[in-house]
Amino acid sequence: MNAERDQQADWAWRVLDTPIGPLLLAATREGLALVGFHADERTTRRALDRLRQAFGREPLPEIPHLATAADELTRYFDGGLHTFTVPLDWSLSAGFNERVLRALAAGVAYGTVVGYQDLADRVGEPGAARAVGAAMGSNPLPVVVPCHRVVASDGGIGGFGGGLETKRRLLALEGVLPQPLF
Repeated sequence: MNAERDQQADWAWRVLDTPIGPLLLAATREGLALVGFHADERTTRRALDRLRQAFGREPLPEIPHLATAADELTRYFDGGLHTFTVPLDWSLSAGFNERVLRALAAGVAYGTVVGYQDLADRVGEPGAARAVGAAMGSNPLPVVVPCHRVVASDGGIGGFGGGLETKRRLLALEGVLPQPLF
């Protein structure tokens, strides 16, 4: 999490049930700050403790960007949304990782994929394909900042913090992979 935040931030959270399991959403007045996979009680409790430290205060009951994010994610999973418009709060990312994630969010559209090396080239770091992989692993905004769209140059699916089955399901939803038979 970005250690440069030197002031408190209002924030709120909720758990959203989705076809890939419960997602923890957290937003500030700036925008959506976190999308967390596998938001069971234990995972949620640990994430909320980290967010309290990062934002310097207890959460509020609601923040407008939180409702927007939940609505957009619901529409995405229903197949009715291809581009997220909810503002993003990048405060939980920094440096190279933030540069890579911003390039991913701005330049890899729904239904397309990009290789780790190509993304490294896009941010002006041609030797940094492995570092791009690390940046994907640090992504505080998966699905909305679509790290599932980053694949290996050899045609392999690559890794994914939410699990490979989740990555396959997201890519199938976007038409990149065939839908699972069962």
